[in-house]
Formats: sequence, structure tokens, C-alpha cells
Amino acid sequence: LVTGGTSGIGNAIAAEFAKAGAAVTITGTRCAPGDYDDDFSAFSYRQCQIQDRDSVDALADSLGELDILINNAGGPYPAGDEYDPDGYVASVTQNMLGPMRLTMRCHERLKASQSASVVSVVSMSAFRSAIFVPGYASSKMGLIALTMNLSRRWADDGIRVNAIAPGLIDTRMTHPAMNIPEVMDVEIGFHTPLGRPGTPQDCAGAALFLCTDAASYITGSTIAVDGGYLTV
Repeated sequence: LVTGGTSGIGNAIAAEFAKAGAAVTITGTRCAPGDYDDDFSAFSYRQCQIQDRDSVDALADSLGELDILINNAGGPYPAGDEYDPDGYVASVTQNMLGPMRLTMRCHERLKASQSASVVSVVSMSAFRSAIFVPGYASSKMGLIALTMNLSRRWADDGIRVNAIAPGLIDTRMTHPAMNIPEVMDVEIGFHTPLGRPGTPQDCAGAALFLCTDAASYITGSTIAVDGGYLTV
């Protein structure tokens, strides 16, 4: 299950797992896959509003066997200004409380797998200040804490719990910034030693690795997929 699998990092992760032979279900906010311009025929589709508890519960209840959960759905500014208390709460609800609720509701299905993985997509904003999105940043830091705690709580259940933290990734959401020299000079020229934006496929490879036997001794970790951002 890949939440928010209709675009960007989520879609790349879903495609990578499907290529590896997994039966992949993605979620989106629209009623049906036909409501999107893209082709999602390689996946099963469920509608889910990750910030709505009833929608999350309905998604969890609709699932069958489950080996892997990728918490990817979310984004900044779900209710505008995140310095406004209501905007802050809305962002934390969408980006942390929703994924946490879904993860807990999937516990029994994951436990039945006996070799399951949860991977949450967090953000560099959990490690460095992100002045415009304090709610989003707080939620991503919260998911890292949840990752560490669940990895201990579920170790005996055969469930590994990890996260990936993307740096600047070229997606539809971030692409407009790629055409602003002032942004790119700082983010790429100064903050990113590898000298380029990341791609959704860079994130997909890391997520796939964490769910394979090659990562069987990794749990509770957050892997930076950032081009070296955290080293600067």
C-alpha cells in the first residue's frame, strides 16, 4: 500500500514496487483512478483523505493481506498559514496523525505477514528549519519519533519500521522552484554537494531497499535521500 501514490515520490515508489513484482495498491484523493490524467492500470486504487479519520479507517478496513505500508500522502499548507494555530493543527493532522492512525489500523495485517515493513516519507524539514511550514516540519519530525518507537514496539511481530527523508526532489509540486535561480543557487549550489536535484526514482530505490531482505537488519532508521544536504 502506497498512500499518495498518484504523483511524485509516491507514484515512483509504487511503480518501483510493481516492477519488482509486488501487487500494489495506491491511494489518491479523487473518487476513481479515471479522474486523473495518468495511467494507473498497474495498480489497485483506493480513495483516501489522509486527514479524515473515517476515510483512513475505511481504507484500512478495505485491505486484504498486507506486507508493506508506505506512508507518503501529505503536503504543506492544507489549511493555509501554518503559523495560524488552526493551520498548524491541520498540517499536523494531515502529515502525522493521519499516517499514524493508518499505520496502527494496519498492525494486525502487517503482523500476519511475519516479514513486513513500514516506510514513512519524511523530509529534510525535520532536521533543518523550514520557516514557512512549521506544522509540516513538526509532523515530519514526529513521524521520525514514531518510526523509532514503533520499530521497538513491533520488533517481535516481525515488522520493521523505517523512514526516508528526501532532500530537494524535482516533482510537480517543487518544479516551479527549479526555474528560480535564487532558489537553486542556494539549495543546489550551496546545500547539495552532489550538485543536482533528486528525482522521485532516487527516493523509490531507497524505499524499495528498506523493504527487501538486503535491509533485514535495519529498523528504526531514517535514511537521508538528500544529495548530501545534511553534511553541509
